[in-house]
Amino acid sequence: MAVSCGVLIAEHARPGAAGALAQASNAVFRAGAAARNITPPLGTSINGYFNDRKAEHIHDELHARCLVLDDGRTRLALVVCDSCMIPREVLDAAKRLVRERTGLVTENILVSATHTHTAPASAGVFQTDPDAAYQQFLASRIADAVQCAIQNLEPARIGWGVGRVPDQVFNRRWRMKPGTITPNPFGQTNDLVRMNPPVGSADLIAPAGPTDPEVGVISVQSRTGRPLALLANYALHYVGTSRGTDVSADYYGAFCDRIQALLGADRQDPPFVALLANGASGDINNINFREKAPPRGPYEQIQRVAQIVAAEVHRVCQDLTYHDAVPLGVEQTELRLGVRRPDAAEVARAEAILAPTAGRALRGPEEIYARETLLIRDYPAEVPLLLQCMRIGDLGLAAVPCEVFVESGLALKANSPFRPMLVIGLANGYNGYLPTPEQHRLGGYETWRARSSYLETGASPKIITTLLDQLTRLHDTRPPRDL
Repeated sequence: MAVSCGVLIAEHARPGAAGALAQASNAVFRAGAAARNITPPLGTSINGYFNDRKAEHIHDELHARCLVLDDGRTRLALVVCDSCMIPREVLDAAKRLVRERTGLVTENILVSATHTHTAPASAGVFQTDPDAAYQQFLASRIADAVQCAIQNLEPARIGWGVGRVPDQVFNRRWRMKPGTITPNPFGQTNDLVRMNPPVGSADLIAPAGPTDPEVGVISVQSRTGRPLALLANYALHYVGTSRGTDVSADYYGAFCDRIQALLGADRQDPPFVALLANGASGDINNINFREKAPPRGPYEQIQRVAQIVAAEVHRVCQDLTYHDAVPLGVEQTELRLGVRRPDAAEVARAEAILAPTAGRALRGPEEIYARETLLIRDYPAEVPLLLQCMRIGDLGLAAVPCEVFVESGLALKANSPFRPMLVIGLANGYNGYLPTPEQHRLGGYETWRARSSYLETGASPKIITTLLDQLTRLHDTRPPRDL
């Protein structure tokens, strides 16, 4: 069941896209950007592993980076945070602060997490629990970033394009030779794929899915050509470092630094802001499982990937066509989806596994997933997901609060009425992995029921249908005045 928030509903007849373009061309298109530091105190828990970790060192600062666009009738705010995942209640609090401070309606605000695995815990996953004080700090800093970006609004022009970086994305789910996949944490032997198998293993057969090599680019300049901001979108889970107690923005932060240098945008006033939003990367990572990589230092691969992606984005920027005015639009829907809750036998098994573990940290997947089983038992039968689409001229953007599998991202791109099409995952909340029904049948880590994967097996087709409906309405209608 989908409930429309009515962002595009008007009481009068609405002209088509051509009329919107003409009206937008007579308005002053403006843009503003800002970034705020969201680095945690040392000792804060870090998301991303089965076991809890505490931050012991700040390798590089974390940020909430914001780009605000205003076509004279509609204002949009896009925020990308250096975080693993952020629950909806934190983001809703941030959006309410923005509304109170600036009047910008919450439906026009998109906030996503990059999915760095070396950032403070904002959501409870496995044995890591969020710090309430950090959640409040994060919400406040996100709101600060949006407010400052609005204060930085100035006449601007905008361009977009698509590059390709195919050699840094690999599907991490593999079909293996019969008999080589061990039982899953629930004692079952029906998994047909393995996530992150041994590199170069003789047991590898083939990846279980495709990749998406595209890098989407939105570039914003002042009317005189000074770089104001750049948002890129790439479907790569994260790169990672062997120093798991460091705080780092991973390759997302390194990309932002590198593209700023390539564009000659250092030390500007106001500062140039780069953003790198994660795409449909739920089953994608940076490991070539066919070939062993040469040994590299803890941050060497992060820098390498960031430089490769930034170089391609910079190349794309050289050929962009910039527009002095483009129409903006937004659609937002709340969709309710079912939860895969455990049955009585599964609960009894989990309770038996956990009985001897009282008073100690859990060890191994069986114990960890037993705890997740009991936590999911208390979930409601259905949960609401916030789905959002935006229009920026001829470019479309879809935001999903999940770790979206690449197959779904490719389906959205193929069927969207907009070209190009960006898909941003981990946006406006966190509802775990989003495998396709076909990938659910194959099993594997991303399908194992936990707070990191609990939506009904048919969730992805329903989400895609809802988003494509939103995109069609955006493409065929003109948004009313809604600042």
